[in-house]
Amino acid sequence: MNGLIKKIGQYYRQLGFYGVIKLLTALFFSKLPGRHPLYALHLPNIKHPVQLRFGTSDVWVLKEVLLDGEYDFLPQISPKVIVDAGANIGLTAIFFTNKFPDAIIYALEPEVSNYKILEANVSSYPQIRPFKTALWNQNKPINLINPDCGHWGFITLDSDPTQHKQLGQVDAITLDAFMGKMNLEHIDILKIDIEGAEKEVFESSSIWIGKIGIIMTELHESLRPGCKKAFYDATKEFQPEVIKGQTVMRLQTTLAA
Repeated sequence: MNGLIKKIGQYYRQLGFYGVIKLLTALFFSKLPGRHPLYALHLPNIKHPVQLRFGTSDVWVLKEVLLDGEYDFLPQISPKVIVDAGANIGLTAIFFTNKFPDAIIYALEPEVSNYKILEANVSSYPQIRPFKTALWNQNKPINLINPDCGHWGFITLDSDPTQHKQLGQVDAITLDAFMGKMNLEHIDILKIDIEGAEKEVFESSSIWIGKIGIIMTELHESLRPGCKKAFYDATKEFQPEVIKGQTVMRLQTTLAA
């Protein structure tokens, strides 16, 4: 109970009375079926209001990323290039651009309804460049699956042995191909939250892993066994490691030094 009161007090300081009421109402309705009208929320230290779909997992993403600071534990750096793979509705990209206004941020999101809100949310930030694509280990269309995890849990699969709802195919790209397309020689921060596809991505990372400064990822071992092994095998030269919530951050050894 004390923890709950403390959290509500934190949100009150961040959002004010009416903002807390709006947040708590949205959290209450987030798991109920029905229509999902858009609403805008103004946040301190965020330059522009963010749009959310009422009654969806959007509000949980906002709570984690912009209120609880899921990614706010980076070292003192001045990144120039950030790639946000699994950008959802753009809240992590918005966090990064408000923290690092000089960085160019590439936000990759394959699911069409999320991408639509992503475009709206980042439209006031010219340094955020959205792309409707999935990060993968090959350049080809792959299947998009809905495992009933809300709007933040869409899964990409090459072939689908599951019984989950299929949403069709989406274009996928490897990170080295994306870097070539964007003329990127180095990525300062690579954030990956791709619901298990990190297994395929990190298993085929030898071409590009040495060109990354910091990796921040959420590992979905329960969705795709082998994610952790693939990640730690790929980042064995990265030290130290810091964990906050569900996010693992590892730094390229030369950067850590």
